Amino acid sequence: MKLSVIIPVYNEQATIAETIARVRASSPEKEIIVVDDASTDATCDIVAPLVADDLTLIRQPQNAGKGAAIRRGLQQVTGDIVLIQDADLEYDPADYPALIAPIIAGQADVVYGTRAPDFHGMSWRHRLFNWIAARLTNLLFRANLTDEATCYKVFRTEVLRSIPLTCRRFEFCPEVTAKVRRRGLPIHEVPVSYQARDIGAGKKIRWWDGVIALWTLIKYRFTD
Repeated sequence: MKLSVIIPVYNEQATIAETIARVRASSPEKEIIVVDDASTDATCDIVAPLVADDLTLIRQPQNAGKGAAIRRGLQQVTGDIVLIQDADLEYDPADYPALIAPIIAGQADVVYGTRAPDFHGMSWRHRLFNWIAARLTNLLFRANLTDEATCYKVFRTEVLRSIPLTCRRFEFCPEVTAKVRRRGLPIHEVPVSYQARDIGAGKKIRWWDGVIALWTLIKYRFTD
């Protein structure tokens, strides 16, 4: 089965080259789709020379958000499995084999990489949000998750494409979780490595994104 990795990126000139190198070095062979969300730094200049048979660069005409970038990348996917990868080095592509194994084995259509229980280096505020998000998800959707907000979300491509997504920013995570569970699909969790970075190191999510995420979970419990 072919793996497609979507990397939404915005102003990550310090880490994008290393991210791509780590993704390329991981197993199995894959296609890499970098979607630049109208970066204002040198991100595109760094990625452009790396374009090859295994790597496609898509440039968004204007900044539209992480969710919009993922949806744009999904249009380009040719693989049987699609995996979301951040460009900030918090997550380790060496975990790919474990993440895709349940799908290859026919045991799951959706796999999340859980950072629980350690959440290495994460601030107490972000830990609290993750605790609330997981428990709200479990309450609303009987999901039995330990880490709803993880970046590492992996899908059988046909499943993800069948879900009508409208997200534009960081609400991709709660929207896709809610819509997967409303379809009755179980979410399989696999432990992954994680090393948090803070706002000073370029982390872009803010407290209001957390509020929107929780509201998104509630909204899609009762609406399509």
